[in-house]
Amino acid sequence: MNHDFYANSDLADILATAKNVAVLGASTDDKRPSHWISGFLLGKGYRVFPVNPLHTGELILGQRVYGSLAEIPEPIHLVDVFRRPEHLTGIVEDVLALSPRPAAIWCQLGIRDDAAAARAEAGGIRVVMNRALVSEYPLVYERMHPGSAQGHAA
Repeated sequence: MNHDFYANSDLADILATAKNVAVLGASTDDKRPSHWISGFLLGKGYRVFPVNPLHTGELILGQRVYGSLAEIPEPIHLVDVFRRPEHLTGIVEDVLALSPRPAAIWCQLGIRDDAAAARAEAGGIRVVMNRALVSEYPLVYERMHPGSAQGHAA
């Protein structure tokens, strides 16, 4: 897949169909993007499962922190990645080991590894790289409210 462009409909589909989101690299520091994006997702009705082995068992925004994806007791629909690109290969392997597998991996700004993405896609997992999830969320609103232009480019 070409990861230089994503159709708005594909991004909206990923965000609108996910219910359980694992946030990899979740931070207890409320100044870090992974922390406030977790809060944003909670506010939009997603179930958020923070993942950070340094804070296992602690709470982030009232949500228990897990040490790994494998520890999460619920099926995950979307893995939101806040880790450096060199970790993406290992993350993809962890995601591929889950059963059931998440539908998608979303890599935040600055996170891209085309080989890791190809491995995930070969396993049936959609991948978005180098995109800010919060910036794409208006696509969900547009999908749920057809005909209401929110100024988001097609």
